[in-house]
Amino acid sequence: MLLLISPDSVEEAVDCAKAAEYLDIVDVKKPDEGSLGANFPWVIREIREAVPAGKPVSATVGDVPYKPGTVAQAALGAVVSGATYIKVGLYGCTTPDQGIEVMRAVVRAVKDHRPEALVVASGYADAHRVGCVNPLALPDIAARSGADAAMLDTAIKDGSRLFDHVPPDVCAEFVGLAHASGLLAALAGSVKQADLATLTRIGTDIVGVRGAVCEGGDRNAGRIQPHLVAAFRAEMDRHAREFAAGVTLAG
Repeated sequence: MLLLISPDSVEEAVDCAKAAEYLDIVDVKKPDEGSLGANFPWVIREIREAVPAGKPVSATVGDVPYKPGTVAQAALGAVVSGATYIKVGLYGCTTPDQGIEVMRAVVRAVKDHRPEALVVASGYADAHRVGCVNPLALPDIAARSGADAAMLDTAIKDGSRLFDHVPPDVCAEFVGLAHASGLLAALAGSVKQADLATLTRIGTDIVGVRGAVCEGGDRNAGRIQPHLVAAFRAEMDRHAREFAAGVTLAG
């Protein structure tokens, strides 16, 4: 399982760089513009320069509307600015067909510029609260559009969490659908250390966190702390070892 950390500024990215050995992907977003709020192109560039060259940078392009052309241009801007994972929050898509249309445009824009870049179709565990596409439709949307990964986050950051809206058995179904289509499965949404056993067991490929590694656990007022990143990784590794040992014993 890969650990994705989301700084919201260049200064926080520097803190991530100090903990680079403990994380796998540095994710650029702008939380005050939404769950998957897009940051400025120059911030993506500066964060790309601030973290080690071998560490992938992902960038969100926003909680996007159903406007394929607009979103494709935004995605191209993110990859031109240095991101290697391009995340699209399908906030304004109410049907799978709309999601596929948007994501196909994104995939073409991104892959024409940088074929090795990874495109992530992101949906929302609390889709019922904002009226967007059903979470379990995301793997099929991602697969049919040529994307590389399907992701779930939470749209409304009010303290509710991933498992409050999509319980573990449904998350396991999401991961299974993604894997059946050859996709990576990413999960986020106020994930805490206590969730890691479940996330490991269901085969999650990427876990995204912010609040869990911020001072005071506050994704808005707190700042990412390198020692909290290290602690989160240590807990991830512990669960991975225990799960592997359990599988070996069961075999």
